[in-house]
Amino acid sequence: MANSYSTECLEILDLLKRRRNVLLSGAPGTGKSRLLGEVAEAFVTNPIVFAPTSLPIHDPSSVIAIPREIEEEVDTALQSVWPGTNRNDRKVYRTAFHQNSKNREFITGLMPLTNGQSGFRVVKGSLYRASEYAKLPNGASLLIIDEINRGPAVQVFGGSIVSIEPEKRLAEDNSIRTQTQSFEIIDPVSGDIIEYALPEHLYILAAMNQADASVEPLDVAFLRRWAPYRLVPNSTVLRKYYSVSTTNPIPTTPLDEKQVMDLGIRAWEEINKQIRLGRGPEFQLGHGIFLSSGSIPNTIDEALLEMVHIWETLKTHVEEVFFGDLRGIASAINVIGGPTYHPYKLVESTFADEPRLELVGPAVVNVGNIYDILRAVVG
Repeated sequence: MANSYSTECLEILDLLKRRRNVLLSGAPGTGKSRLLGEVAEAFVTNPIVFAPTSLPIHDPSSVIAIPREIEEEVDTALQSVWPGTNRNDRKVYRTAFHQNSKNREFITGLMPLTNGQSGFRVVKGSLYRASEYAKLPNGASLLIIDEINRGPAVQVFGGSIVSIEPEKRLAEDNSIRTQTQSFEIIDPVSGDIIEYALPEHLYILAAMNQADASVEPLDVAFLRRWAPYRLVPNSTVLRKYYSVSTTNPIPTTPLDEKQVMDLGIRAWEEINKQIRLGRGPEFQLGHGIFLSSGSIPNTIDEALLEMVHIWETLKTHVEEVFFGDLRGIASAINVIGGPTYHPYKLVESTFADEPRLELVGPAVVNVGNIYDILRAVVG
């Protein structure tokens, strides 16, 4: 039933049905991996009907509930979002790209024989296997590619880049249409080079982290063959989850655990704001850092301890985003231009007669000082 799945899952299923290829992106901690799992589960269930729902809230017992930002409107009328509605033999294939990913491992290619044998064999990659399954009379397959931008995606897809487009697939009965685009592969049966095309009911869902600085951006021509779907940080989910509202003015000492969590959410929002200004929205940190514990604090001390752990993740993320830029780190946590009571200070000193900057602060962050740190970040 539709109510068993998040709105985001239903929207992605609908995009897969209409566009065949969907590229999921978002900042770290926005729930991409969990959403991939939910879509995979939904794909192999009974036909799903979409019904509009209210803004989701985080529910630890559910698969996922995350906010989203998409570039295509989804019809709000009651509709089927199940890709390949009339096909009952459904299967999910999974892979993840990395720097050593090869075209031969994704489609087909020659691999050396093992166990001391000489010669080669033709291997069947995940795209080929998913495609062959979707060519069965009653078949439909979903290929999930995680970390698609961590590997050389354009090289891995090779000649299939054009063929993944919906209008360039085979017909429903796997016959070749006028606009069908084929590409060359090594036939796993004969070993010959053959022309190959992708079927109608092969669906591809890929995920990427745009803030990953260790990889190159994806090719624009490659990207336009995907329907984009973006997950974004959103404090509304957190405020509903913790049942907190904004407290003004901020008390110097918290009166209850909800004020602590409210302050933590506001500090996270302020840090994300500075990250957006300094590096860009893709480098923000998602709301998932608040939800990893799976429990809601019931006392002030529990809330303070929870925020100690969250602050460690926040500060580490800021240090990574602004690596080598001490002023950027200081600005992100509101040291520069912040309140005089800020526990962290940007100190100027000298080394070998040259000016140096040093960010100094509490040696240990604990329940005794975390509230003052958060209060200073919010300012």
